[in-house]
Amino acid sequence: MSEAVKGQATRVIHAGRGAGRTVGPAIEKGSTVIMQSAAALYDETQVTYGRAGLSVQESLADALAELEGGVRVRLFPSGLAAVTGAMLAVLAAGNEILVTDAIYKPTRRFCEHVLARFGVATRFYDPNLSAEALIAMAGASTRMIVLESPGSLTFEVQDAPAIARLARARGILTLMDNTWAAGFWFKPLTHGIDLSVQALTKYVGGHSDVFMGSAATADPKLADALDEAVWDIGWSVSPEDAYQMLRGLRTLPTRLARHQLSGLTVATWLRDQPQVAEVLHPALPGGRGHELWSRDYTGGAGLFAIVLRPCSTKAIHAFLDSLRIFRLGFSWGGYESLALHCDPQFEARAYSPSLVGPTVRLSIGLEDPEDLIADLARGLSALEQT
Repeated sequence: MSEAVKGQATRVIHAGRGAGRTVGPAIEKGSTVIMQSAAALYDETQVTYGRAGLSVQESLADALAELEGGVRVRLFPSGLAAVTGAMLAVLAAGNEILVTDAIYKPTRRFCEHVLARFGVATRFYDPNLSAEALIAMAGASTRMIVLESPGSLTFEVQDAPAIARLARARGILTLMDNTWAAGFWFKPLTHGIDLSVQALTKYVGGHSDVFMGSAATADPKLADALDEAVWDIGWSVSPEDAYQMLRGLRTLPTRLARHQLSGLTVATWLRDQPQVAEVLHPALPGGRGHELWSRDYTGGAGLFAIVLRPCSTKAIHAFLDSLRIFRLGFSWGGYESLALHCDPQFEARAYSPSLVGPTVRLSIGLEDPEDLIADLARGLSALEQT
């Protein structure tokens, strides 16, 4: 795309268009790719098998590379596969990784169950550590530092630029799960992070109906490593799913703006409610992590949490079960609003979050915020009556 185009929304909408007659790329379905000569059968510069992805997968990857500011993006069948795939691309037996204790629970399980089995050690670190304290933890075998910022349950914001700078000076790779910012509000690669990973399932897809993940890098050697891992392990995504993700990407700027505005509207109201001890939303002025967020991010997501004043599990269930617009479920980033009790997931953490009461995560969808506030008011009333 022409460098004269400066607006991010314009670049995202028009990136990866291809050369077809329609605004969307062709969906090519097939495992066998017909080659034009015997020599081409073994030409590794060409796509010789459908699993590598054809026109629509290529268009999506190109558009995501434009979004992320990377030289290459690789697609994976889920967000978790993107995280684990990027790890497997560069880790080897005898390596150690430092992983934020706020990491997505399935990623923690992969580290503890799979990487450990293949001789890769994991140490979890407090997500509130300074960059200097974190780097001080690294040893001779430390190969990678894994960040998730903000944390997807407790929303700690890490100083990603400082961590990336200090890690690079030590020859340590950095990987960041950037799903909260969707590659739009924050650009890990431009801040020195080596591998930027996101679950496209969330905000890019936007409709809670397609699984996919991506890993982006600005380093050609890491790009080659991602390519080899995808080919060697056998990951692939279908053309139909890639088309839906590309369609979601085109409306991402508009949807994210609405998620941000509605999220802040609801969060600001919740902060004033007597049943709420704290709102964990880095884009909310005065909240935890707001200073770093203000420095590094250009916008905020609709995902945040509230810390309730001490109450029983029965009261939390009454609160959640009384909601009518918010649905109860995992995931986030779709058009619908969701709520989730977080505390059961804290049991696996090495560092207990310093929160005064139980925590509920809210994903603010595209409904009218006034209706969401009324729904939460109903829930808080049920909590008080329990």
